[in-house]
Amino acid sequence: MKALIQRVSSANVVVDSETVGEIDRGILILLGVEKEDNEQRADKLLKKILGYRIFPDQEGKMNLNVQQVNGELLIVSQFTLVADTQKGLRPSFSSGASPELGEQLYDYFTEQALKSGLTIANGKFGADMKVSLCNDGPVTFWLES
Repeated sequence: MKALIQRVSSANVVVDSETVGEIDRGILILLGVEKEDNEQRADKLLKKILGYRIFPDQEGKMNLNVQQVNGELLIVSQFTLVADTQKGLRPSFSSGASPELGEQLYDYFTEQALKSGLTIANGKFGADMKVSLCNDGPVTFWLES
């Protein structure tokens, strides 16, 4: 399971001209699911994201996690994160999860995130989404489980 996380001051997702998810200060999580992924990997990745210290403390150092700043999470499925781009000029998606497994683990990841007590928003799995964000920093990290 792969995640590209971005510290944001705001972010939203629009599907068919309708805003389906929106947050203020927090983390935009672009989530990719591979065919070998499972609930344990989802749990591990979520734990890492929730504990990842990417928010500034009083001295401006990245010492606080999203829970410590009462931030929000916007979770967006992004199949293209699992692409193999090593060869040629066209990405290969052979390591990507089936749509059924991808949606199952995306939903599971979201359900577990809700248990954190943070405000959680989502994109729409499998939809053509327009994601807007104000990257705070910019601060962006690539995480895998």
